[in-house]
Amino acid sequence: MSQVRIEEFTWNIEPASEEWRRRARLHLDTLTKPLGSLGRLEDIAVQVAAIRGEKLNDKPNKAVFVFAADHGVTEEGVSAYPSEVTRQMVLNFLAEGAAINVLARLHSVALHVVDVGVNTEFGPLPSLLSYKVRGGTRNMLREAAMSHEEVEKALAIGFTLGCDAADAGNTILAIGEMGIGNTTAASALTCALTGASAHLATGRGTGIEPVAYANKVRVVEAAVAKHCSPSNGLRPFELLRCLGGLEIAAMAGMVLAGASRRLVVVLDGFISTAAGAIAVGMAPNARDYLIAGHCSEESGHKLLLEYLNLLPVLSLGMRLGEGTGAVLAMPVIESAIALYHQMATFASAGISGATA
Repeated sequence: MSQVRIEEFTWNIEPASEEWRRRARLHLDTLTKPLGSLGRLEDIAVQVAAIRGEKLNDKPNKAVFVFAADHGVTEEGVSAYPSEVTRQMVLNFLAEGAAINVLARLHSVALHVVDVGVNTEFGPLPSLLSYKVRGGTRNMLREAAMSHEEVEKALAIGFTLGCDAADAGNTILAIGEMGIGNTTAASALTCALTGASAHLATGRGTGIEPVAYANKVRVVEAAVAKHCSPSNGLRPFELLRCLGGLEIAAMAGMVLAGASRRLVVVLDGFISTAAGAIAVGMAPNARDYLIAGHCSEESGHKLLLEYLNLLPVLSLGMRLGEGTGAVLAMPVIESAIALYHQMATFASAGISGATA
């Protein structure tokens, strides 16, 4: 994989087209339905039109990328599961036994599993995309999670894979993740980005008990206090380096690639939305290309969705990750596109329009 400089991630990301947004809204108002009666589906169709522009007629071609990495902060007892589960779940993905495998098959979404920082050597596995930067992050409570070079590499992995997906004809990308300890990193990033307290931004992740949850809140609060001093400010790259994860950096890179190539990018839950928020911090126009697949049960996810001003497509009480919520939202997005293209207009159907 060739090296990509940070400036290349962001320089050509333009806002989604306001002209296409206007055209799409006018077209929807000519279809055989009362004005606005398709609700959020109309808003989704308008957003897709603004993103895709003249390529709006392209058949939706969907892919989900699940980025896997470990987190050094698990040393602090922030998860109900040991770090070994990251490796085990990657093998489960490859054996097609996880929830994301079922949903991706059901909804015809190409699934790609990427090792960007799992703390093990898998050896040659043909179905695994192996781009390991290092075997997990450092413990962010003690030191910065990543070096500058490691963040660049992880961003470049996501960016390059996103560009490759565009070249392969994908038009809708979902980003998902697997990494024990990554809700702690996402909580810390949420605090740093939104100014929320650690208590508000931190959920129970894998289902930890009250004593362990109190410890997790303490770890998040201490890590944010350690790294977010006035001297380094709130620069997204530095927040990512100090508090993030390799999979979060790779997902942020894929968001930037999707925006630069005018693809629809569907965020999953808390972790992928943290990556989306970092990407938007680096390139504000990237927000136009994001659709929130669902609202997670993680309290920090709601804070990030409000921060990004994104309204989720679904709300199913989920908190699994893996890209599951994003893939579940894809049929809704496809439905919005199909309605836009295939419904008759009042004129073509010979139906009288509203008179009042």
